[in-house]
Amino acid sequence: MKKRELTFGEAINEAQIQAMQLSKDVFITGLQPEKTGNVFGTCKNILKKFGKKRIFPSPTSEQGVTALAAGAAINGLRPIIIHERVDFMAYTFEQFANWISLWSFKSAGKSKIPLVIRAMIGKNWGQGPQHGKTLHSSFSYLPGVHVVMPSSPSEAKGLLLSSIMSDDPVIFLEYRALYNTKEHVDTEPYFIELRSPRKRLNGGDLTVIAAGAAVLTSIQASKMLEKRNIKIDLFDLRALTEIKMDQIYESVKKTKKVLLVEDGWSKGGYASEIITMILEKGIKLTCEPKRICWPNSHIPMSKPLEDNFYFTAKDIFRACVTLAEKK
Repeated sequence: MKKRELTFGEAINEAQIQAMQLSKDVFITGLQPEKTGNVFGTCKNILKKFGKKRIFPSPTSEQGVTALAAGAAINGLRPIIIHERVDFMAYTFEQFANWISLWSFKSAGKSKIPLVIRAMIGKNWGQGPQHGKTLHSSFSYLPGVHVVMPSSPSEAKGLLLSSIMSDDPVIFLEYRALYNTKEHVDTEPYFIELRSPRKRLNGGDLTVIAAGAAVLTSIQASKMLEKRNIKIDLFDLRALTEIKMDQIYESVKKTKKVLLVEDGWSKGGYASEIITMILEKGIKLTCEPKRICWPNSHIPMSKPLEDNFYFTAKDIFRACVTLAEKK
């Protein structure tokens, strides 16, 4: 029997529908998620299935809709809020820093705030400095918030279902560049633990760690590396908060070489944090750890400059070759 395949966007759509079937407390709002386009197809048919009380538009106010979600979550609902540009989540940072992230802490765990913010990262396509940021490190810095970055359709479905059913606030970051990727996705609802990285590839030459779209770019690089007989352990972080590091530590002890790949600036990102944790663990490396990140510059608008700004599979390939050749 041929396996059913879904795109990344279709997998998110199915996860939301199944979550809404599992719990009457789940609802969706944002900038016209029920209208033409349905947020890149991720909200397709939801209005028809569940009606306008379960999916409805919000005003053009990131602060307003986030405050609505927080209030609804405190009162027992499970809102999914959609921000089509993660850049404008900056308007909501006060609410996350001073209310949402610490709500459970202030109540000694007696009150929960189970909300999900779906936010889109507009990498490439001439998005420019106000529409292409990731901001994942800004939010993952806060205790009490999960920041999730799925890398494929099957990961997106399981991670989103887990996020919606979590009793903690979750920021679910989606790369638009992944929306048309396709793979087998199980029909039934399933859940992926938010703190456990996934080992995507097995190899003994070096350890590569990435998240989100950078995982796909690393897989593309691994195919180039095979021609040089270089095999990598590739870890997909999935989420950037309270990462369970056991598998990664074991891999680095084995390979003694590590490369971090991060779609974002190098200052204060998960690449620097994980390198620090590896060194603090006392794991002996045969050469210095490396990381591939964005330049510490704002994102250019023009296509030639943008192409030069983002790293590619060739950049990862070259970094892996350099590490593999070091004794």
